[in-house]
Formats: sequence, C-alpha cells, structure tokens
Amino acid sequence: MPPGSTIVLRVMSVLGTIAATIADPAIADITVDQVQRTISVTGKALGTTTITVRDDRGVTRDVGVRVAYMAGSVADSALVRITGNPATAFFVKEQAAFAAARQSRAREKATIISTPEGLDVTSPLAIDNVTTVAVPVIIQGDGYFTAQGTTHVRVENVALPRIRPDSLLVSDYPETLKDDGVLFTSELARDTASRFLYYHYNPPGQPDRHIVLKVRNDSAQPAVVQFITGAAGPGTNEMEVGHLSTRRFLVRLAQNEGTVSTIPPGTTVELVDQPLPARTVVSNLMQLRELQGSPLQLTLVARAAGGSADDPPESKLLTGGQPHARGVYEIPEFFFERTYDTSGQDLVVPIGQIPLPNLRQGQALAGDYGVLQQITVRMVNNDRRPARVALYANPRGGRATGTFLIDRVLVQAHALAPFTNYKLREYAVPANGYASTTIVTMPEGGSSYPLNLVMAPDDGSVSPGAPGSPVY
Repeated sequence: MPPGSTIVLRVMSVLGTIAATIADPAIADITVDQVQRTISVTGKALGTTTITVRDDRGVTRDVGVRVAYMAGSVADSALVRITGNPATAFFVKEQAAFAAARQSRAREKATIISTPEGLDVTSPLAIDNVTTVAVPVIIQGDGYFTAQGTTHVRVENVALPRIRPDSLLVSDYPETLKDDGVLFTSELARDTASRFLYYHYNPPGQPDRHIVLKVRNDSAQPAVVQFITGAAGPGTNEMEVGHLSTRRFLVRLAQNEGTVSTIPPGTTVELVDQPLPARTVVSNLMQLRELQGSPLQLTLVARAAGGSADDPPESKLLTGGQPHARGVYEIPEFFFERTYDTSGQDLVVPIGQIPLPNLRQGQALAGDYGVLQQITVRMVNNDRRPARVALYANPRGGRATGTFLIDRVLVQAHALAPFTNYKLREYAVPANGYASTTIVTMPEGGSSYPLNLVMAPDDGSVSPGAPGSPVY
C-alpha cells in the first residue's frame, strides 16, 4: 500500500478473539474489529514488515506488508493539436501516445510506457476533424508499485498550409560530445519557418546524456509553434540513424504532419528530449514555424541523464574537436527542372555538391545536409519505338544511404558503395512521346555525399525491390 492509505483485511475461520501484532510498528498501524472480524492496516513509512494473526486456538497466519509509493499517476485526459493533409492513422496514434505520456506524471527513476501499437485508429484524420483515442499507460520503476490506467486523448487536426522555410539551422559541432552544455542557439521569428538539423555523438567513456531542444518565451503573451520532427536514435549505426531521421522527416513534410504547441508567457518548454547513451548517435530534422506571439529563443543543449531542466548553464557554448557545421544557412531547398533525350547523353544531377556559406562565423555546409532537393525530369523520346529508361543513384563521396520520394512513392536505399549505379526506378517512354517524373530527396546524416542521380537507358540490372537490389 502507499503511505497514508488503508487496507481492510477480513479474517476467515477464526475461533474466539482475534489477536494481531505487527513486527515493525513504524511501517504501519493496525486496528482489529472483533465484531466485523477485520484488521485495518494503515501505511505509515516506506518499508516491509509482517503482521501475525492468532485466534484462541493458537492458530496463526503471517501477512506480509509492503509500504511504497505508486510509480506515478496516469492522466485521465489529454489534448494534442496536430497538422496533416490528412494526418495518417499511424501519426494520430503516435501523437496520442506522446500526449498521454506527457500528461502523466512519474516519480524519480520511474518510466512511463505509452506506445502507439494496438491503439484503435484505423483511418486518416482529415483537416479540421477531431477524434478521441483511448491510450493505455503503464508507469513502473524499481521500489514502486506499478501504476496503470487509460488516458483519453482528444486529437485535433488544425488547418495550416505548408510554407517553405527561409533558413536552415545546423548543429553538428561539436559532433562528438565531451561535456554538457549548449550546442546551438537561435531566434525563431513569427510568420517564418526554419529548418533545423542536428547530429551528435556520445563516445565511449562518457556519461549518458540527453539532447534537449528548449523554446523560451520571454514575452507576456502566449506563443504558438508548429513543428515537424524526424527524430531518430539513439543508435550505434550512424548511417542508419541519419537515414531514419531523413526518411521520417521527408514523409511527414510531404503530408505536413506536425504538432501545434502553445508556449505560455514567461516560460520555457522542451519540444524535444532524446536520450543519448554513451556509444550512440542521435539525429533530427525539424521544421519550426511560429504562428502567434513574439520572437522565441531556441536552445539545444546536451544534458547529463537525470539532470534538471536548468542544467547546463545556457552561457556555456560547447566547442572542441574536428570542425563541423554549426550556424545558419540561407537556402534550405533546391528546385531543378531538366530535360532528358532518350537517344542522347545520360542526364546527371549532382546532389549535395553545392557548399552553403554560413551566415554566422563558422564552417560552410558541405554536402547540403538538411537541404531538400526537388528534381523534375521531362523524358523525351523522338524515336518511332518506345524507350525504356531508368533512374540511378551513384554515390560519389563514399558509402551512402538514400531516401527518395519519386512521384510521391517512397523509395529507400541501404548503404550503397561509391561509383556504382543503383537502379531506383524504371520508366517506359512512348514512341514520339514523353514522360515526366519528380524526385524529392535530401542528403542523409552519417552518409558521404555528394551523390549523382543519373537518368540513362535501362541497363537490364535488377529492378528496385527485387532480390539482390539494395533499393526497396
């Protein structure tokens, strides 16, 4: 039982008077009711003890008593406002589970378990629609009683158009962490959108950490922020973490799937909190847009696991190690239009080959990491026979993974060896006709870019998704 609570025990098959003694009266109080044949036990202090019950025959029974706190409390209800055109069923379930966990309260070193698996959401949520999701929540931890319950989460899909960002914020320095402190700071202004990429590694021998993105509202009015996140990790495979982050972000960006959060006046809210144990990497691609209020202050910090919300001091900007990009960059999206003649030379479009100058003092952004690239190719066939062509990926900087939205179809690539063509898609171009395709992609953290996209005649190699192809 928790301290202060009372449990009533009924004594069965007793003969005569009930006698009860407790081994440690500091743990609990007991009261015997001879008429009702009950023993009331009230918890007083944390610990364990034993009650011994005896009747006039000398028959005894021992009852174990444990007094401990509940691991936490499960919220009855929660509200989350999202965006999505429409919001997919999985995104609705994911956000409902996050909201239930945020609204519940856990004691120190207890864990809140709230997952999207098994939630009863079977269809997308259209713009301006509302649904309620029942989310089972478990809170548990060593030394605590497990708390269980259901949080009923109201999910509202808010109508917000997608807008292009006008800046790219990057935090990749120091990439390898050796201390707690501030990794990046910037201002978020109203009615503009910023893309934010961060990528950090906690090496062996370092304490477990968290990467936390805090948003501070210094004004006397509330602020409202929409953010899309592709958080991935922690993981030990840097290429896999970078790939997963890019894939999540590109898919959610295409659907405009995000969360709408209110920042109360004079407060700081943690939008992201990612565990970063030693030997692991985390990555995130975000898009942030302030909808209402005065400018906000963004701060990304590395914090020791178990540290308070105020640690580390925000004046300590971390440095050290090999120089990597940290700063603000002007062009977060590239758009290309190309024409490919099926009987002419191969069309080559480099991805990640244009270094972006830093608007702050610091490294230029090589590889265009975090920069969305959209390529529209018009394939023209002037021959009297149909032409079969293919789109290939050819890494040029080293091994690379890839995420491609090709005509809104998700195509992914495992780690590809450099200087080799890998088929991403096949096309049939009619005789004396044309076809078009649009590819959306982005260089992935942990991979070595640039990468060439090549449009060329189909070489007969294995098709994407077939056995033997690293493309799926």
